[in-house]
Amino acid sequence: MAGPVGIREVAERAGVSIGTVSNVLNKPEIVATRTRELVQSVIEELGFVRNDLARQLKMGRGKTLGMIVLSVANPFFADLAHACEAAAEEAGYTVVLGSSDHLQAREERYMDLFEEQRVSGMLITPTNGATQRMKSKHNRGMRMVLFDALADESEFCSVALDGLEGGKLAVSHLVETGRKRIAFVAGASYLIEDRWEGANWVCDRNPGVSLERLDTVDQSVAAGHATGLAIAERPPEERPDAIFAGTDQLAIGLMQALVLTKDIDVPRDIAIIGYDDIDYAASAIIPLTTIRQPTDAIAREAIRLIEADSQDVPHDHERIRLMPELIVRASTPNVG
Repeated sequence: MAGPVGIREVAERAGVSIGTVSNVLNKPEIVATRTRELVQSVIEELGFVRNDLARQLKMGRGKTLGMIVLSVANPFFADLAHACEAAAEEAGYTVVLGSSDHLQAREERYMDLFEEQRVSGMLITPTNGATQRMKSKHNRGMRMVLFDALADESEFCSVALDGLEGGKLAVSHLVETGRKRIAFVAGASYLIEDRWEGANWVCDRNPGVSLERLDTVDQSVAAGHATGLAIAERPPEERPDAIFAGTDQLAIGLMQALVLTKDIDVPRDIAIIGYDDIDYAASAIIPLTTIRQPTDAIAREAIRLIEADSQDVPHDHERIRLMPELIVRASTPNVG
């Protein structure tokens, strides 16, 4: 198989200089129309593809951002990636996406790959907080922004929803609607812990309200469904009367399991509130009350911080905390 066609081959076939081909690619307005059309036809004929990375390195700048999320299977992270692509495009960047699948080794491989490709910066949802590998790359000059409410402002710029306030908002709403036995359902992830802390804060200040935690294998619909079946098997007096799910996916899985149970009326017997406000939340079998994460605002702030986080411009690392919004739907009726 023949190797890739280079700019030299295009110049030789068109009978022009390499500089002329370069001008056609980068400054076509300065090339005579006839010459430009000739070179473009040869490019098409030979299947030449420009090496933008090499060109950017030669010019001393790149316009690509590497983005690592926990899972592209999670609609929230898919929405966040889409929002970051839009915000990055406005700033003249292209985003290359990777999914760590909650695995730190995969996260590290993506970081190494992006550094080798000389991206302009990285946007990362960490699997387990800031790592020494991140710090080393940042110290070498890699611009980096974490989607992490717990990030240390002395090390990195970060942007995230205030999960502590989100947890408070969710459980306060359940208490205000008359719920007394609340279950917090979430998979093991340090990114969920501030939501749990906020839930505890509210329950500690409301006598007669109990809170239990049910851990799931992950944050998926299937994990929520399995937990819902387990709750349904309990005697009625041992079931929660409200569930705060750490993600909308878990909430939807819980709802799917519980609505099929003959002796449980959802949401009268068990109210459900989620977290994220993914697209499916509003169109669930029972429209889901949830805590909205403003992905567009998160993305805009992340791109702004990437541009500010330059080793050439001293500045204080910013921790942006966006406030959550309660979206009330049919899954949490008032029974008080």
